[in-house]
Amino acid sequence: MLRSFRRGLVNDAASGLAAILLFTLVAAPFVATAQPLRRLYRLGLLGENSSDPSEARLWDGFRQELRNRGWIEGENILIESRWAEGNPARIPELARELVRLRVDVIVTRGSIYVRGAKTATSSIPIVFTMHAEPISTGHIASLAKPGGNITGLTILMPDLVVKGLEILISAIPHAKRIAVLGSPDMPSYAPTVKALEEAARRFQLRPQAVVARTAADLESAFSSMARTHAQAVFVLGFGPYMAARQQVAELALRHRLPTFFTWRDHVEAGGLMSYAPDQNDLVRRGAIYVDKILRGARPADLPVEQPTKFELTINSRTAKALGLTIPQSVMVRVDQVVE
Repeated sequence: MLRSFRRGLVNDAASGLAAILLFTLVAAPFVATAQPLRRLYRLGLLGENSSDPSEARLWDGFRQELRNRGWIEGENILIESRWAEGNPARIPELARELVRLRVDVIVTRGSIYVRGAKTATSSIPIVFTMHAEPISTGHIASLAKPGGNITGLTILMPDLVVKGLEILISAIPHAKRIAVLGSPDMPSYAPTVKALEEAARRFQLRPQAVVARTAADLESAFSSMARTHAQAVFVLGFGPYMAARQQVAELALRHRLPTFFTWRDHVEAGGLMSYAPDQNDLVRRGAIYVDKILRGARPADLPVEQPTKFELTINSRTAKALGLTIPQSVMVRVDQVVE
């Protein structure tokens, strides 16, 4: 009887051990999956304009991609947003605010935002979604191995504007005097203008650099173009121009100047043409970088990626107002026509 009792104890112990082992094996995958989500992470978003519907759509797509990857606001992530509101001078202080909040990652747009974030921190990861030229600005070491705390997606603006210039002169072959509207406050301004000037020489064009640092400078900038008899305007991507895109379109029409832009938003506001990467795709892919970093990846080890989707947009109403007929050879390449 004692022997039977002992066997019972052994069997009970074995059964208990088996149950514990079974629970551990079943629970382990759930524990491993939940591991990165145990704490509330804080993400700093450094954006351009809080009241711009286009900007809101971009970051809504970013948030959706985060949700797709398991990041739910208020549960495992908190997003702290700071907005330049069309004033680049505010960016450094906004970045410092995010650093003081001890965010885990800062996500932002292009070169001028990255410059502000870089001056604020050398340790918090920074993810850019549409940097014009991250290497020549010194923000990364190389596309393959960015090094440091900064990575993301680049639009390679110097290459992009050369392609845009080719499209512009195909659409308006009589235009020989091309004004280039931009601001030296953009970290990517110098390499972008240099690329445009070199391309213009190949096409025997005469580019004219025109500076507008703020929206308040746009009126005089367009007046200057008219006085020098510019025949078209190539507008570089710049936050204050995006915020004032309606004003840019109106000034261009008033002075009878065809305009070419980096971003489609300008064409939807009344500009003539744009050739650009798909911003929604870039910002969505930026969320993938944030996800990887929050789960332990180092920015230095995440190669900077390039656009895979581009779109050529034309505003047919603006073309008619300017008395332009866009050649069929260009129209067949158009992805979107704004009526």
